[in-house]
Amino acid sequence: MTPSPAQIAAAFTAACLDELDAPKPGNVHRYASGHRMTADAFVRSAAAAAGPLARRGAPVGARILAAVEATFTAVGANTNLGIVLLAAPLAAAAEQSDMELRSAVGRVLVDLDINDANLAFQAIMLAAPGGLGRAEHHDVSEPATVTLKQAMAEAADRDRVALQYACDFTDVFTRGEPALAAALARRSHPRWVTLAVYLEFLAEFPDSHILRKHGAGVAEETRRNANEFRTRLYASAQPEDLLADLLTWDTALKDSGINPGTSADLTVATLFAHRLRSILPPRTNSD
Repeated sequence: MTPSPAQIAAAFTAACLDELDAPKPGNVHRYASGHRMTADAFVRSAAAAAGPLARRGAPVGARILAAVEATFTAVGANTNLGIVLLAAPLAAAAEQSDMELRSAVGRVLVDLDINDANLAFQAIMLAAPGGLGRAEHHDVSEPATVTLKQAMAEAADRDRVALQYACDFTDVFTRGEPALAAALARRSHPRWVTLAVYLEFLAEFPDSHILRKHGAGVAEETRRNANEFRTRLYASAQPEDLLADLLTWDTALKDSGINPGTSADLTVATLFAHRLRSILPPRTNSD
């Protein structure tokens, strides 16, 4: 039986709350605000976006635009554009009751059309993410001439959220989910599982949000530091012992305006995919 919109919305909200509970250096969480944003704003954003994202049968572009509009009504700011862009195809895929989740995401992305692109472009313009700039081809300020998947492919070399549309969410399914499974086998508290996923993304790839705003040098330094914390987390029998150092690095990043936002977005997408698997019918629940 296909999950209901209420189940999908609840899975999304829970994934967002799980992400906020982890002390993710440089990103907003319950331990510390940052970048002129608070954890409460993200809680309200998740609640606002959940319904539009889970609307039964809605095109992906319509889900994206409605979720971003609802977020702005709730908090008056761009708190979750990357999260929404990643969550919309996952939510739509959960309605494909005849397929497992990863295959269903591939089908959803193939079926995207020009209207999806136009609606997503409107959402991106409304959110006005930092470092957006102008694109030579398929700029979001102009009417779309290609499908949303094709437009995202054009931006894939500079935006890892866009890359997921081009590669059928490979980072989520082959990097995020295995890291989550490994962390679940070792950790009892969800916050350390979430942190393990976040550090996996931040340690493996220069965060594209940092790249756009601060350049390759800062992004690479952040990646190396994340790799050190990932190693320490994996080796630690008591991850709570890392909290002081994590929060010290968190403060340093925020004082410098460095926000690993893409890694946080991919973390939410991974948590959402994991929660969707828990409510999908058994035959669609495995790869």
